[in-house]
Amino acid sequence: MTRSQIHFVTGRLAAPALQRTLLDLGPRAGFDYSISVLPITVAALMTPQWIQRHLQVPANVTEILLPGYCNGDLQVLTTAAGCPVRCGPRDLRELPEFFGRQPKLDPSYGEYDIQILAEINHAPRLAQSTILKQAEQLSAAGADVIDVGCDPGDRWNGVGDCVKALRDQGHRVSIDSLNPKEIQDAVQAGAELVLSVNSTNRDAAPDWGCEVVAIPDEPTDLRGLYGTVEQLTDANVALRIDHVLEPIGYGLAKSLHRYLQVRNDFPDQEMMMGIGNLTELTDVDSAGINVLLLGICQELKIHSVLTTQVINWARSSVRECDLARRLVRYAIHHQVLPKHLEPGLVMLRDGKQYTLDERELEELAAQVRDHNYRLFADDRQLHLVSSGLYLKDTDPFHLFDQLLAAEPRNLDASHAFYLGYELAKAKTAITLGKQYEQDEPLDWGLLTVNETCHRLPRTGSTQSPPSQPGPGDSTTAKRPSQIPQEDALE
Repeated sequence: MTRSQIHFVTGRLAAPALQRTLLDLGPRAGFDYSISVLPITVAALMTPQWIQRHLQVPANVTEILLPGYCNGDLQVLTTAAGCPVRCGPRDLRELPEFFGRQPKLDPSYGEYDIQILAEINHAPRLAQSTILKQAEQLSAAGADVIDVGCDPGDRWNGVGDCVKALRDQGHRVSIDSLNPKEIQDAVQAGAELVLSVNSTNRDAAPDWGCEVVAIPDEPTDLRGLYGTVEQLTDANVALRIDHVLEPIGYGLAKSLHRYLQVRNDFPDQEMMMGIGNLTELTDVDSAGINVLLLGICQELKIHSVLTTQVINWARSSVRECDLARRLVRYAIHHQVLPKHLEPGLVMLRDGKQYTLDERELEELAAQVRDHNYRLFADDRQLHLVSSGLYLKDTDPFHLFDQLLAAEPRNLDASHAFYLGYELAKAKTAITLGKQYEQDEPLDWGLLTVNETCHRLPRTGSTQSPPSQPGPGDSTTAKRPSQIPQEDALE
């Protein structure tokens, strides 16, 4: 079998680190390689058209790999080179993972068979406009059914209007109530599922003409639950069983055992799990709990969950459940660990935090000729590099004091504000164990919000690269390895 011959394209600053990386990686990953060091300090400003003008491709190359930030239309390069061209990772330290350790997902990843019911709590207390707005948000996050949560006590006379408005907006709707008259109004308006049917209202269930969720009168009452299931079945009422999940301290383990017992006793019956009793009532971010509970549901063939987003730490539960149901289905159907498959659910910390080689940072300080600042962070320290300058400290204030002591020429108010903002991000990354990349948002998984680059246009922009700054200019470039301006063109 012929070995791959991969041609790597880089800029001058990254070339030594790339050489060292490939010297070890090439033999291990089973490819031969060559490198083009193009006449630009850092590769982040390269465009495919610019690369085409400067690149000379050796013979027998089977693939060309560009830096990760060079992501314009690659067809011009593919045509000129006569071989596939693609972008590698944005960080050199990710190359080992890029070659060989990335999971190869089946095209079916993303399929799911768990339905998400998202409850709008205390709906009778809300204006209809508020309910409709919440429903739109929940649906956009991944909810399949909008559950209208009613209050115990008096009948809500507006429930029918609420359900109709939701249906007119295109939503599927369920009603969570024990009041038969309230339920009847909701069903007549278009509700397709009734939550909370037990001995108190099961006699009315055949009149509703829709599917219901059977629950116990008391959480530990399996006998009463089974009586409700038997009566509903005899009346040909379609149903799901929810034995009710108990909070920690109130019988969580036993309630999970009862779900298992119900599944054993009713192997083919549809079931549901209300997971809010754990996500809403436990002092912990909700994502991990949601993944765990949906994993249990997937194993037990529980095909629907009811969730809420009331308390702040569970405010993204629907989105978490939407990703979790895809993750757990893939893991169980393919018999693989649910690991390195769904980065959107790793939010507080990152899956990996790369280490820094301080010798390389010292080399970088010796090589660069501009006075732009390059910021880095590892698991303990902040690092600042500029022309002939390498500073490090655990405290951003102390690092800034060191910078002031160096009497920089380009530290005006705007520049100082930018550095303060970036150092705050870097310190947050160190505190939480996240990877910091200058001018990039921290990776918060599904909660990541992209940031606008305020200093230089990103690669592929139609804007011209900035001109060479004068002695008093204060322009901060982007990324590790920020873009030196004196040779941004050549």
